[in-house]
Amino acid sequence: MKTVPENFSSTPELLKDKVILVTGATGGFGKTVSISLAEHGATVILLARNLRLVESLYDEIELAGYPTPAIYPMNLEGATEHDYIELANNIDTQLKRLDGLVHCAAFLGAPTVFAQSDTATWYQTHQVNLHAPYLLTRACLPMLTRSEHSSIVFMTDDKPGAYWDAYQVSKQAVLAMAGLLAREYEGSNLRINCFNPGKTRTALHVRAYPAADENDHLPGPQTHINSFLYLMSDQLEENGAVFGPG
Repeated sequence: MKTVPENFSSTPELLKDKVILVTGATGGFGKTVSISLAEHGATVILLARNLRLVESLYDEIELAGYPTPAIYPMNLEGATEHDYIELANNIDTQLKRLDGLVHCAAFLGAPTVFAQSDTATWYQTHQVNLHAPYLLTRACLPMLTRSEHSSIVFMTDDKPGAYWDAYQVSKQAVLAMAGLLAREYEGSNLRINCFNPGKTRTALHVRAYPAADENDHLPGPQTHINSFLYLMSDQLEENGAVFGPG
């Protein structure tokens, strides 16, 4: 697993003039990442399903004096291929560019024994964790490849062992998809990498391990923000890697 180079420096204007789309922007990782990207000069497109929470995050970023973000409410569970194409067209028309895409949205589902898996939950989990990143990435590729230096980050998660059902399968599929894309765009201006945060204090982690004694003592998403800044910066050199805490 890769870590951020020791010589990486996150200056205040690290991401100046970049346009970066963050999915799940109001979640544990999404909100932290969105604010930090904006703090370092990026215009962040906040994609999430809850309009009230997105508007609140928009206000927080604007009041901090960071570049004015853009809001794009979307429910990934019900979004169609047309919705993603329309989203990409709107970004291209209004912002003229896209330099980064961070897939923070995730759905745990209902981990259970495979033989007792619920079909509706299986489809729902794959829709959010796999199909949405696939459709959104594909729709945004023309803009990303036009950028002088662009980056895609997929969030991955290790859930070894039994009983993780659709969540484990969807996250492993995302890892495979990221590897495929990285190989296809090797040598281009586009970098495709993954980030695996390990145990981090988020709502999804607590739902996965509700009785764990260590939950209150785990690091929060802010602990990992330097990795996201590096992965979205022009200093990024790696392609096809999985980054982790460090």
